Amino acid sequence: MLLAAFLALTLALPRASAQTTPGGASSDASIVKAVGVIKSVQPDSITVTAESGGEVTAKLAAMTKILRVPPGEKDLKNAIPLQPQDLQPGDRVLVRGQASPDAHTLAALAVIVMKQADVSAKQQRDREDWQKRGVGGLVNKVDAATGTITISSGGFGASKNIAVHVSKDTILRRYAPDSVKFDDAKPAPLDQIKVGDQSRARGARSPDGADLTAEEIVSGTFRNIAGTITAVDAANSSITVKDLIAKSTVVVKVSADSQMKKLPAEMAQRIAMRLKGSANGDAAGVQNASAQSSAPPGGDRRGSDSAAGRGQGGGQGASGPPDFQRLLSRLPNSTLADLQKNDAVMIVSTDGAGSSTVTAITLLAGVDAILTAAPNRSAYSLLSPWSLNTSGGEGEAAQ
Repeated sequence: MLLAAFLALTLALPRASAQTTPGGASSDASIVKAVGVIKSVQPDSITVTAESGGEVTAKLAAMTKILRVPPGEKDLKNAIPLQPQDLQPGDRVLVRGQASPDAHTLAALAVIVMKQADVSAKQQRDREDWQKRGVGGLVNKVDAATGTITISSGGFGASKNIAVHVSKDTILRRYAPDSVKFDDAKPAPLDQIKVGDQSRARGARSPDGADLTAEEIVSGTFRNIAGTITAVDAANSSITVKDLIAKSTVVVKVSADSQMKKLPAEMAQRIAMRLKGSANGDAAGVQNASAQSSAPPGGDRRGSDSAAGRGQGGGQGASGPPDFQRLLSRLPNSTLADLQKNDAVMIVSTDGAGSSTVTAITLLAGVDAILTAAPNRSAYSLLSPWSLNTSGGEGEAAQ
């Protein structure tokens, strides 16, 4: 989304007057743009790690316009002029300038800056808003005529259908099939959302929680994997999993953007109790396991009562199921070194288009008790594919 905002700002940039080359052709074609993060700052230049790959050195001159804009702005009316010394590593920038023959250097005409602190603050606000007003689940119906998507939102307890209403002002985005970054989701029309997709929406919910008027919807097609690890390949950052859902073996690559967590055994047992109680209609057992499993690991129960009352989207009362994603966010991140052969895992991954190799978006280990208690429970019913901790998103989602 930040990239999209930068590209929108491109249209608002002042155009340099076209110059004429000795051969008589306009040099406007040599005006290029680079979007990325500042890696280093020199007295007369900045080095940018570009979104497109590689590095670009932007030469700064007295005529270079440097403007600071808040994240999410689509024009420059609120831009604030900056000086070169105001630029810092970590700031996100769009640089427009005259290209050099080597394609790695440009003479900057304008630098649009989103300060790192501003981006972080906006991401935090977005995460809180997605947690507070967001819902997520599996798409089981799409009614294009009425602009309504019905999703089945589950988690720990029984699933619940939520009607998500789309208007002309709703922002619709689609998770990129070859990316594990929530922020890479691209604009996409309603007709691209299919039954079986996972979708997440935020907006105003009805008092009973059955309807949501969406301000933003992100959808995607994902693969759900649940099974045991047969091999760990640290050198290639991958694991091989015997997938109990697809009855096949799959290689799961782990990238820097993959979210990896490992449940403590006691917590996994409590969650398994809840799932088993939910399946048996044991309301008392479900409520008890819910409250316990919401406590942070290590026995610190502070805030667990309020956490237990927050359902997916934060709209449920004290009797509602806890949000599994909130629970997971309290756990420390894991690495491949924490995984061993025969560990049970649940994974939401890129679709892979039928391939035997996929990339993990969310990977949860330590789930032996959960798979035993609910062998038919797919990963999508417990795990979110939205890893919003990357570059703008929810508490684990988007800008």
